[in-house]
Amino acid sequence: MRKIDATSEIDKICQFLKGYLVSSGFSKYIVGVSGGIDSALSAALAVKASGAENVIGIMMPYRESHPDSLGDARVLCDHLGIQFQVIDISPMVDAWFDTYEPEADKLRRGNLMARTRMCVLYDLSAKYRALVLGTSNLSEIMTGYFTQFGDSAAAIEPLGHLYKTDVWMLSETMGLPRCIIDKIPTADLWAEQSDEADMGISYRDLDEILWAIQSMGDLDKYDDDNVKRVYTLMARSAFKRIPVPMPEAPCSL
Repeated sequence: MRKIDATSEIDKICQFLKGYLVSSGFSKYIVGVSGGIDSALSAALAVKASGAENVIGIMMPYRESHPDSLGDARVLCDHLGIQFQVIDISPMVDAWFDTYEPEADKLRRGNLMARTRMCVLYDLSAKYRALVLGTSNLSEIMTGYFTQFGDSAAAIEPLGHLYKTDVWMLSETMGLPRCIIDKIPTADLWAEQSDEADMGISYRDLDEILWAIQSMGDLDKYDDDNVKRVYTLMARSAFKRIPVPMPEAPCSL
């Protein structure tokens, strides 16, 4: 697995965030704070880059969300000293499914939750003149473990080049709350969900294999089933990582 200098990486990302905010003409960042480690690190980096007064946290629980998610999100915002707002998305999500699609499965419901949160964030970004801060890491991006135009929608992705294991390391270095660092990673879209159960592989093993693929390293030392699983995840989600396809420009007469 690759080795990075956590302190230098934190400084580099903060300079990136600070510079992008200035060049874009905005003065604030707004971020969906889920109680998970990715949004916690994104928010912490934004605070270090631009100041707590220039970061807004938005918590968007659904009625079936685990209560610890909201509790941990509050702990994070208090720890960082940022303003926050709690918006229950249950009425918005339920209005669609109860009225039109009551038989929808949990995956469709989870995807709509993610896209509803995106809509809320972008509307509030207009209200507060704040850029939407992304929370997706490289492990999720490469395997497609995100909702297209949902949690993947952002103005800037400070963690997009970091594997999940890098996110843990930087979070330790920045001294984020232990309740967030130690919790089982989950999108919290339905009860008992976890990232690793959904993907069928631990983040530690996933990141080792992803790095080997990216660096053209030796894959023979890894479990064959895990390697096949990673390649399958990457192949099935390839469409999520390319710009929206369109026909070539028409030929001029």
